[in-house]
Parts: sequence; structure tokens; C-alpha cells
Amino acid sequence: MGLAERLGQASISMPTTTREGGVVGRRDSGGDTGALKREVQTWLMDSIGQELYAGQMDPARLERLVFEAITEVLARNPRPLSGSDRARLVQEVVDDVLGNGPLEPLLRDPDVTEIMVNGFETIYVEKFGRIHPTSLRFGDERHLRQTIDRIVSRIGRRVDEASPMVDARLPDGSRVNAVIPPVAIDGASLTIRKFSKDPFTASDLISMGTLTRPAVDFLRGCVRGKLNLLISGGTGSGKTTTLNVMSSFIPEEERVITIEDAAELQLPQPHVMRLEARPPNVEGAGEITIRDLVRNSLRMRPDRIIVGEVRDAAALDMLQAMNTGHEGSLSTVHANSPRDALSRIETMVLMASMDLPVRVIREQLASAMDLVVHQERMRDGTRHITQISEIVGREGDTILMQDLFAFDYSRDPRASVLGHLVPTGIVPQFTAELLDRGVDLPADLFQR
Repeated sequence: MGLAERLGQASISMPTTTREGGVVGRRDSGGDTGALKREVQTWLMDSIGQELYAGQMDPARLERLVFEAITEVLARNPRPLSGSDRARLVQEVVDDVLGNGPLEPLLRDPDVTEIMVNGFETIYVEKFGRIHPTSLRFGDERHLRQTIDRIVSRIGRRVDEASPMVDARLPDGSRVNAVIPPVAIDGASLTIRKFSKDPFTASDLISMGTLTRPAVDFLRGCVRGKLNLLISGGTGSGKTTTLNVMSSFIPEEERVITIEDAAELQLPQPHVMRLEARPPNVEGAGEITIRDLVRNSLRMRPDRIIVGEVRDAAALDMLQAMNTGHEGSLSTVHANSPRDALSRIETMVLMASMDLPVRVIREQLASAMDLVVHQERMRDGTRHITQISEIVGREGDTILMQDLFAFDYSRDPRASVLGHLVPTGIVPQFTAELLDRGVDLPADLFQR
């Protein structure tokens, strides 16, 4: 047990949810305690120099030094400090040095899914699909910038006036985006999308209402039958979570290669190769794009290729892979509907500057893609699959689609849920193809 615990760490105020859904919590020390904290940090800096903020100190040694610093500072300038205040001060300094300052309690809270820092004095969080303000804050702009620098430096990145935007990730995989002046006019901004330590399962999505049991059984059969699937939806709609769950349906004997901007997928299969894109270095060289990784993955003998998100010319290489024997690929794309998803893929293929006719692109799309799963974040903060659409071919230059499952909105305003995903009654055209691959989809999955 560390010194902070022995001093009464249990009494440290941690964020909790109010009855109205807002978040309260320990503010970064203000007033006299804040001045004491700065004196303690100054004492530590004088004692151990730059090692203080290297982020690699032994936690037990740091707690001991913090306790000694508090004792020394209080001896020079006595002031009342309760045991709980002293324990809180130890924890705050340790969080600043080894962790992420006032963000640490939020990162430890399993109910917080996203952290949004809109300046050193304003921190919001997302809990259960809704955004709430917190009472936490950084000491000043320098304190926030120091935390951002520590986060991005862990993966060999930097953020400064020459490169004022950066995407990074914490050691647990949480995705971080930071923007600083001159791009961020009102001061540095930080957004952290937390990475679940225990990945969601299909049962979790069913219990949350994201999917229904028949839809899960249907999608499991489609994945095992090596259909090419695309998950579409807006920002924060839960696409990556659904992709992770659907990827878990892949048989264990298959070799899976995942390609992501920032590694988020957690696949349970034993034979998984994870690839991550790399931005250019400070000289503007060394960039490795998603497109580069998709091309390289074709030489790695994949049974499945999973692209975390298609957002550029990599769409062309992905379509090429799907049309040249690499069935069973999965990916996500930002879009407002299944048809918009296909339009976005078409636009991104045009970004490859291959001067392909639109007719050829749509022919490739209709041939490569089998299914589009669309997900939305509802007004109550919940996430739901709202459409599962089959691509059935082309008629002229138009790609034909049909909904196999659609979200049926509740007509009762007093209902506790907005609605349910229900079958449309249409049997997909690829059932015979799946049957040839050993996957038998029961007819009752599609009954209304």
C-alpha cells in the first residue's frame, strides 16, 4: 500500500453522477491548497530536476518524495491541512507527474466513455451516451499543455506551433486528439475516446438494445460465410464497437490482419496481425498511410482483412482486394445511411486519381460489397443498428439495395425504448451462396 492510501486516499473525492445526470468531482486544487501544491512541485523540481516530469519514476518513490516535500513546505510555512487534504494533495501531484493530472479520475471511471477538455478550466465527459460538465479543471494553460505533451511524447509524437494537431493514444489504447494554438483560438483542446478494457460482446449489444438476437444470428452467419461487410454511421455512433463484435465471429483458425489509424480493435482470435498507420515525422517524411498498409497486407497471406475505417483513397485498394479473392473483409465508414455509405466509398475511390469512370466504380462496388450495416446514436444517447441492407446488383448506373432489417420506431411516447430492429420479411439473395459455404440461415430469422 502506497503513502497516499495510508494517508487516507479513500477519502479523496472522486467524480460521481448527480441526480440530474451531471458530474461532480474534485477540482484541481484551488486557493491555499493550490499554492501549496505549486510549492511542493517546486521543491520536487529542485530536488530531482527533469526526472520529475519524465513520466518514468517509480510510484512508491514518488509518493515518498511528495510526502517529504509536503512536510518540508509545511515546516517552512505552517498552515492547517487535514489528513484527507494531505492525501488528496499527494494523489494530485502523483497524477500530474506519472499520469494525466485532473483527467486521471475520469480515466479510472469505467462509466466515462469520452473526455472533452475545452480549455484548462472546462472539462466535459460523456456518460451513458449523454454529455455532462465536470467540476474538474487544470491549474492553467501551461498545465494542460504539459499533459498533452506527455501523452503524445509516449508514442514519439510532438505537438507545437508547426504541428498544432495530433492524434495519439494512451497506453490502454484510448484515442486522443489534441489541438493547440494557433489552430485552437481559445487555448489548447483535448479529446479522449476511452478504450474499453473489457471489449463488448454480442450479448452486451443485445442487452443494450443495439442489436436483437435474430440480427446477431444473421450477422454471425454472414461473417462466417465470408461476406464483405461495411458498417456505416456518424461520429460516436458505435461503429468500432460493432466492428469489434462482428470481428469476433471470425473462426479462430483464420489469419486476420487489422489495419487502423489508431489501434482500437480487440480480437479474441489467436492468429491476428495488427497494423497501425504512421503520420509523417517532423521533417515531413516517414508517413505510412492506411492505403500503404492495405496494399502490404495483401502480401501477408490474409484470410481476412479488417480496416478500422476507410476515409481516403484506400477505398480503391480495399475494393480491389474484395474482388480478387479476399472475401470476408470488414470495415467502417462515416455516412448518414447505407446508400450514402456507398456514395462516400465511390467518392474516396475517385480520390485515388485513377480517372476511373463512375460506371466502373459502381460495378466494382456492387460486385465487392454484400452488406451494409448502419448504426445511429439516438436522441436519448443510446446506439442502435437501424438498417441492415443487402446490395443486390445494378440497374444501369444505379446500385440496387434492399433492407433485410430496419428500425421500427415506437409509436408510444411513453415507451422506455425508442423502438426495435425488426426483419422486413425479405430473404437475402445470398442465402444459397452461404449454404454452399456451410452456413444455413434459418428462414424464421427474416419473419416479421
